[in-house]
Amino acid sequence: MGLYDFTFYDLINRNGLAFGSRICWREVDDGRQVTFAEYKQQVDLLAGGLAEAGIAKGDRIGVLGKNSLEFFLLYGAAACLGSIVLPVNWRLSADEVCYNLNDCQAKIAFVDAEFQHILASKQTDLPTIGSCYNLKGDTGEALKFSSLSAGAKKAAPAEVAASDGFVIIHTAAVGGYPRGALLSHGNILCAHMHFNCTMAFTPQDVHVNLLPLFHVAGLFMATSTFHAGGTSLNVSKFEAAEVAQLIEENGATLFFDFPPILDSILKAGAKDGFDLSSIRAVVGLGTPEVIEQFQATTGGSYYAMYGQTETSCLATFGRYDDRPGSAGKTIMLGDVQLVDEDDQGVGIGEVGEITVKGPMVFQGYWGLPEDNGYAFRGGRHHTGDLGRFDADGYLFYAGRKAEKELIKPGGENVYPAEVEKVILLHPAVARTVVIGVPDPKWKEGIKAVCQLHAHTTLTAAELIAFVGERIARFKKPQYVEFVDALPLKKDGTPDRQAVKTRYGQA
Repeated sequence: MGLYDFTFYDLINRNGLAFGSRICWREVDDGRQVTFAEYKQQVDLLAGGLAEAGIAKGDRIGVLGKNSLEFFLLYGAAACLGSIVLPVNWRLSADEVCYNLNDCQAKIAFVDAEFQHILASKQTDLPTIGSCYNLKGDTGEALKFSSLSAGAKKAAPAEVAASDGFVIIHTAAVGGYPRGALLSHGNILCAHMHFNCTMAFTPQDVHVNLLPLFHVAGLFMATSTFHAGGTSLNVSKFEAAEVAQLIEENGATLFFDFPPILDSILKAGAKDGFDLSSIRAVVGLGTPEVIEQFQATTGGSYYAMYGQTETSCLATFGRYDDRPGSAGKTIMLGDVQLVDEDDQGVGIGEVGEITVKGPMVFQGYWGLPEDNGYAFRGGRHHTGDLGRFDADGYLFYAGRKAEKELIKPGGENVYPAEVEKVILLHPAVARTVVIGVPDPKWKEGIKAVCQLHAHTTLTAAELIAFVGERIARFKKPQYVEFVDALPLKKDGTPDRQAVKTRYGQA
């Protein structure tokens, strides 16, 4: 660690002293909790055990499990050693899990008992993983998590720079395969600063940790709360009524919202009479109706934002009421510009691709130099998203570029190309176009418009089940429409825009 560097492990040391006796993490399921001082102690012992197990700077640590204290401890221990956490979405299929772990050559894996069958079934397909440990509870058949800390000596911290890797989060499969976005210690600390300054986090804040720690929003809200000296209440499984009760009983103040999280909490609170007035701030991508209901019900503030994994969650940020419908203004340590197809700036009110520059930009896609060269052309990160600025500098999101068509059901990223590739494996399907359509629950739903081969039959339920068996179930279509013929472009490929225009409703 250089004189001018500051890492997540430095933050752990700082907070162990500054907030030593305060609670930093509490498990809702089993009541376990640790103070900031205890968290540092446990991180140091776990790091020592990992070092004895052969984990060193730069090694990737695969994690497949739901949110837990052990998961959060792994982030701290990895920061001490300079190794990189590789969290995997537990909703993925076995093949997808295997792909992510192999893509970044994980050296060790930590897995919840309920997901250990996935790795067991793919053991011969995971050549780089030398050992597998239980994650939460030591209830599975893997090596005991507790054995790493038992008898371990405190690890000697590695020389880690702010630009060194902290976490790899796989983004949606823009070209049919997910890409591992490498985020550094500097990236995560930049995100903390913007969350803390804009939403005014304090040591008195109680964050309800609803989003998974494999998701940039869930991870950075938890670590931002940690940075400020606040407490995270960890929820491993979301149940709206239980969360509403948890908010009332603990005076919770913060959480991140992807539809339908906030809406379901408000409905549960109203139905069961829970007091939600302690919630002072929510950030996310809610609909105007739900946001306004939340603010009227609780008196709290909703914060709108634009960002992606590659921008450390944030690029623009602001209070919803400052400009309803917008994604806020450019963050303090960021430069957001909109450009046309020739990378020339566009005027106020004109739509252009959102490009960003600053310490929030990720370090690149793991092992993909050509993709990085294209994304970072001209010295700016090209997001593939479109937007427009108004005269006061508020950003309004305007969709995705055609080359990076994206659907976001409930906050997850799903690229049509990935779903289309699976649908076309079905022998009855001749052509398909997958599009996003309005959805009352998830804000945006997945619709497959399919043309079948002559003399074949297929039902919507059969196709949905077929897709759900091959990729993560959140990627399967909620809606299917069969057509006699898809509109085609001159080159004979499906005309996506024409499909959207003709079939773009659920």
